[in-house]
Amino acid sequence: MSVKRLSLAAALLLTAMPAAAQRAGGWEGTWRNAADSVRIKVARCGRGLCGTVTQASAKARADAAAGGSNQLVGTQLFRDFRMGDDGLWHGQVYVPDIGQTFDGTIDQVNRDTIVGTGCLFANFGCKSQTWRRVR
Repeated sequence: MSVKRLSLAAALLLTAMPAAAQRAGGWEGTWRNAADSVRIKVARCGRGLCGTVTQASAKARADAAAGGSNQLVGTQLFRDFRMGDDGLWHGQVYVPDIGQTFDGTIDQVNRDTIVGTGCLFANFGCKSQTWRRVR
């Protein structure tokens, strides 16, 4: 197969793939929450992706301490996230303010925006948080 045909075949394949599959793994890097009070680094961990706190404001550290988390920086907020058939990433979300872990999802909206959602039980009591990529 010629290089031109191979390039055309690759372009057609990418066009036919769902957007979620094209961006799989694209959320590795550093992210900040809306208030920029917490920054996390997302990287491979085992077979999935994890998000570990690299920076936290004094208020975020105090809120975490009130929930029983003595050390916020270095804590994994997102744990073992893996791509699901639905195009979302599924894993565990740790909420340091209350010291509990919940099932959650990550939806990569675009290259620079992810939305993490955690639910108390079977899509009940859900809360979402938008994170923006740090450049």
